[in-house]
Amino acid sequence: MTENFSFGDFIFRTEEGTEVGRAKNLYELAEQIKIIPAESILYHASRNHFSNWLKARTEFWLAHKLRPQKVEDFESVEDLRTTLIDSISEFIAARKRGVILDFNKYSFDIKSTFARIGGGSIGGKARGLGFVNNLLSNFDVTNKFENVEIVVPPSVVVGSEVFDYFLAENNLLDFALHCTDDKLLLQKFLTSHKFPYNVINDLIIFLELINEPIAVRSSSMLEDSQGQPFAGVYDTYMLPNNHPELNVRLTQLLDAIKAVYASTFYQRAKDYIKVTSYRLEEEKMGIIIQKMVGSAHNHRFYPEFSGVARSHNFYPVHPLKSKDGIVSVALGLGKTITEGGNTVRFCPKYPNYFHNFATINDTIKFNQQEFFALDLSEIDQQEYLNEDKILKKYNLKIAEEDGTLSNLASTYSAENNAIYDGISRPGLRLFTLAPLLKYHIFPLPEIIEMLLEMGSWGMGAPVEIEFAVNLAVPSNQPKQFSLLQMRPLILSNEAEELDLNGHDNNDLICKSNQVLGNGVIRELNNIVFVDINKFDRSKSREVAAEISAFNSKLISKELRYLLIGLGRWGTLDPWLGIPVRWEQISGAKAIIESNFKDFNVTPSQGSHFFQNLTSFKVGYFTINSYENMGFIDWEWLLSQHVVESKEFTKHITTEKPFTIKINGRNNRGVILKPDVE
Repeated sequence: MTENFSFGDFIFRTEEGTEVGRAKNLYELAEQIKIIPAESILYHASRNHFSNWLKARTEFWLAHKLRPQKVEDFESVEDLRTTLIDSISEFIAARKRGVILDFNKYSFDIKSTFARIGGGSIGGKARGLGFVNNLLSNFDVTNKFENVEIVVPPSVVVGSEVFDYFLAENNLLDFALHCTDDKLLLQKFLTSHKFPYNVINDLIIFLELINEPIAVRSSSMLEDSQGQPFAGVYDTYMLPNNHPELNVRLTQLLDAIKAVYASTFYQRAKDYIKVTSYRLEEEKMGIIIQKMVGSAHNHRFYPEFSGVARSHNFYPVHPLKSKDGIVSVALGLGKTITEGGNTVRFCPKYPNYFHNFATINDTIKFNQQEFFALDLSEIDQQEYLNEDKILKKYNLKIAEEDGTLSNLASTYSAENNAIYDGISRPGLRLFTLAPLLKYHIFPLPEIIEMLLEMGSWGMGAPVEIEFAVNLAVPSNQPKQFSLLQMRPLILSNEAEELDLNGHDNNDLICKSNQVLGNGVIRELNNIVFVDINKFDRSKSREVAAEISAFNSKLISKELRYLLIGLGRWGTLDPWLGIPVRWEQISGAKAIIESNFKDFNVTPSQGSHFFQNLTSFKVGYFTINSYENMGFIDWEWLLSQHVVESKEFTKHITTEKPFTIKINGRNNRGVILKPDVE
């Protein structure tokens, strides 16, 4: 039975019956076929031994694929050998797509596998990645576009049971819950050494398989959930993973994992969770270890560009509609986008309709002139967790020298006061994506439109995706579009149609026809605002600190408030607005973003800040007085009772509460003065 019905190992023999190899599973079968003598391949292939053995293991698809092929169909035995190996490898890869496997050194594919180490929850971010992996497999879109591969980068998820073990064995939980010093907290976690041995062994195997840069990302139970996604609250660390000694790479990886664990209890996370219905003790942290997308350029590692795409555009400009979606793209790593820096924005449905800036001067002024890349050069052992040391900024001239700018940039000619596609002429380089979008060098809009549609269908809600694109691949390999994350995009409930007509402007604190949210917000008495007469763009970091101090005081008293500022909230560039983190304004129930006295800034939709804004259903008003799009009654604000005044900001209260009304169907909103209904 074992011999004739193929129930045992596959035993490779010659015509004379001499054993020349043995395989227990598909992986070993493929490896043996690579090395056995040609006569053994002919012997087994001519008798259908391969398909019979596969059927005995219920691998019917592969068996039926091989069975019709005859030895005489191939020009040589080596062609037959190659076909057998490719067929088995393709089948193994296809079987793993869309499935989260337990990590195993024999089954882990360094090109596409998504595996887990340890038990417990894999966390929200990992669930999102697993969902994306499943979508790509079910819809069979990995190779839908010619010479392009759409993939989720190979990843390993460390389950939340490892987090529980680490906290319990090192007696960290009580300390972490009550510690208010983030530096002390991090140091305590880094110097705690009890870690599961089986997990360490699996991580060693993983590092033996992958010696390219990796990202160590948080994946908590609450992260990327339908209610509150916790976007950007916890830390991510990027490691070059290129040290010649495996032990050093392992130490760096373990320290990065511990640092992500520590970020679960940082003060910003504690402040964030205070305004949710959750308790910090309920939070569990998984870890995603993901191969980074990109290529090495001298001592720099980065993709040509990264991006965030949303299936719903909160600020559509004619002829675009909200449902058409919006994409924000930046050269290099995605840190520029998630922190609100300058990006190229376009609609995937109308990719050639550029609406970033109205004038050439504005295009130049607010163009991305620096990009982030991972520094691959050796750094001190104590510095690899310091983001400023390892993620560095470079100007566009460096990207041009690296050869990554040619298909992505335009050139400004001062002589003609004009912008031209490409970089073939002398002049100022501008990252515009124009050559790629106009001349279809890469099907970026089509890929994004397809994925947003698939994701929205799969999740039953609008979605946001993060992606990175690597074009710097060998000529015989497809270009890479890598999906880094997919999460539900929280939209306010717009069932209630509000009538905003009939209000005299004198009755209003604010009015705008560019508003995010829906519904009525009542019972607010507190307003924190940036004094337009005192604001200094060079001091925007000090302004952020003042706002943070007001926020902490009001949260401690469980008071929500209206927040009013100038320029972009949460921007990476302090000259474009106020560079607050979400936890620094987490108590705001509604936010106003007004233009500066001297110019207007386009609202950012690519940041984690914006995701949290929508998830907490915070009303968001944008004022552009230059185009008569709304107003703020600054005189009324400055005449109210001042609770506390700082150098650039004020906290005021009103005797009676004021009301905020937002009509989400037409993106209009008003804020009524007290006593006005």
